[in-house]
Formats: sequence, C-alpha cells, structure tokens
Amino acid sequence: MTKARTRTLGAVSVFGGIALWELLSRTVFDPLFLPPPSAIWTRFLELVTDGSLPRNLGVSAQTYLLGLAFAIVGGVVLGVVMAASPLIRDLLDPWVSALNATPVIALAPLFILMLGLGIASKVVICALVMVFPILINTFYGFSTTDPQLVEVARAYAATRWQNYVKIKLPMALPMVIAGLRLAAAHGLVGVVVSELFGAKAGIGLLIQSSAETFDTRALFAGVVVLGVVGVAITYALAAVERRVGRWRVIQQQE
Repeated sequence: MTKARTRTLGAVSVFGGIALWELLSRTVFDPLFLPPPSAIWTRFLELVTDGSLPRNLGVSAQTYLLGLAFAIVGGVVLGVVMAASPLIRDLLDPWVSALNATPVIALAPLFILMLGLGIASKVVICALVMVFPILINTFYGFSTTDPQLVEVARAYAATRWQNYVKIKLPMALPMVIAGLRLAAAHGLVGVVVSELFGAKAGIGLLIQSSAETFDTRALFAGVVVLGVVGVAITYALAAVERRVGRWRVIQQQE
C-alpha cells in the first residue's frame, strides 16, 4: 500500500467519522451530552480567543515536557545499567515489576498531599507514568543485541564503550523509540489525571470545570486538543523510529 493511498484512506476515515458524529449528535443524541463537531469548533475558537485554552495548554505542556525529560533520563539510564549488570538487574527487577504493576494514578492524591498543588507533584506523576515503558524497552533493546556482532567487535579489539556506542546502541534505538511512543501516550493521561485531582491551571482542570458546569462543548474541545497532540507526537516519534531503524523497515518489507 502506497503512502498516498494510506493518507487518503486515513483522511476519508477521519472526515467520515466527523460527518457521522455531526449527523448522530443532531438526530439521535442530545447535543448537551454529545455536541456536534461544528459546535465544538465554535467553542474551541471562543476558548482560543479569550486565552483560556492557550494558557491551560501551556501549563499542561510544561508539566508534560518536564515529566518526559525526567522519564527519558531515568528510564534510559536504568535500562542500560540493568542490561549491563546482572547483579543490578536482579536487585531492581522486583521493584520495577511491582511499581510498573502499581496504578500510579491511584497514588496521585498522595503525591499532591506530599508536594502540594504546584507543578512538582504533576511532574512526578507524569514521570512515573512514562518512565516504565522507556525503561523496559531500553532494557530489552540492549539485552537482545545479537551476541555474534558483539563477539566480532571484540575480535577486532573493540572496547566495552565502543561495543555500546557502535553495536548495542544502534540495535537498541528502535526499541527505545518504541518505548518513547508508549510513554508519550501514557504521559498525556498522566497530565490530565494529575490535574483532575488538584490544579490551578491545565487542560485537566479545564475539562473538569467544563464538566461541572455542563459545558460539554468546552469539555470535548479540551479532549480533542489532547487527541490531536497525542496523534502528532505519535507520528513524530514514528518518523524518528523509521529514520533511526531503517534496517527494521527493510526487514518488515522483506
């Protein structure tokens, strides 16, 4: 399937879904609970004009980017260390498994009580939500490097550092990027949920306040904005993954 056909089918699917949504909201469902896309667009423009949407989006973006930065640093470092040292892997594996299975969102009120309603608690929640996909994918990416390639590099007197930089890192990079894609989607959920439990500004607060006042048009506007941002981040990371892991794409085509 060519890229042009893929994009055409994607566009048809999106616009067809919007048209069906518009029709159903005007003929079947109560517009109070399922407003039509045209009404959501009008409310979106109002929120942009009065500055409430850009202001809240800016606060959420700051929280998201800081959480992602901490998650990338922590996840990549821990993943590489666990892959390099069996001792550290055995020591940390029970904690990683337990914390990964723990619903971090349920602990959000605790972090807010400990760190307050400011940005610190939100960043911690987002970082914890995002760090485990990055950590686990990094660990498996560095652990599953073809041992024959490592042995060949050693035969040519490559140092351990050169093995990691020249062999393991390029082979593991697609897995790391895949972990980033998962983390990016989880992070948006983490931002919104952390703001639902207590925040002075943010998209989550906008969604919550809109629901409390039955302003479903503003609620859907916030949700759609998050969806668009999530899709944009996913496509951007997918493009990066294709660029750094062309061998994987060639293998799939074969």
